[in-house]
Amino acid sequence: MPPEPPPEPDTGAAVATERLVALRGATTVEADTREQVLGRTSELLTALLDRNGVEHDQLVSIIFTATKDLQSEFPAAAARALGLGDVPLLCARELDVSGGNPSTVRVLVHCYSTLPRASLRHVYLHRARHLRDDLPGRADDPDASCSRHPHVPQSEPTSPTPTQPPAAAARCPPEVSR
Repeated sequence: MPPEPPPEPDTGAAVATERLVALRGATTVEADTREQVLGRTSELLTALLDRNGVEHDQLVSIIFTATKDLQSEFPAAAARALGLGDVPLLCARELDVSGGNPSTVRVLVHCYSTLPRASLRHVYLHRARHLRDDLPGRADDPDASCSRHPHVPQSEPTSPTPTQPPAAAARCPPEVSR
C-alpha cells in the first residue's frame, strides 16, 4: 500500500467529519475537602465541555491527575455526578515537581469534534490560570467573561484593575453579559 499523504495544515476552518481531539484544563482548590474537589472539578469539566460544544456521546475518555496534597476525593467522582459515569474515567497522581502548583486537579478529555485544533478552547481556572498562558482559548480570553462561561469566577471584575490584564476585563456582547 502506498503511504498516506501528510495531513492538511490546520487552517482554523471546521473539518467535515468528527476526529479525535484532546482538551486540557486545570483548577485548584482552597482546601482539601470532598466538597472543594468535587465542586471545582465539576466547574472545570462543565466549562471545558461547554466552551468546546462537546456532547456526552462525543466523549471517549477522561484522565484526571491531582497533586499529592489532595486526598479527600477522587476527581472522577465529579464526572460521575455530572452523569458521565459511562465514560471511561481514570485518576492518577500528578508528578511531585519542586515548585509545582499545589492543590491542583488537571484533566485531559479525549473526545470527537469537528473543531480544528486551533479552535479548541482549554480551560485553566482559579490559581491554575497561569499554568498554560501560551494556549489559545484560555479562561481569560476576551470571549470568556460572560455568564455563558462559568470557568470565569463570577466575582471577577469586568473592568481593568492595575493588576488585571485588559483581556480578562473584556465583556461579552450585551445580550450575554453578567
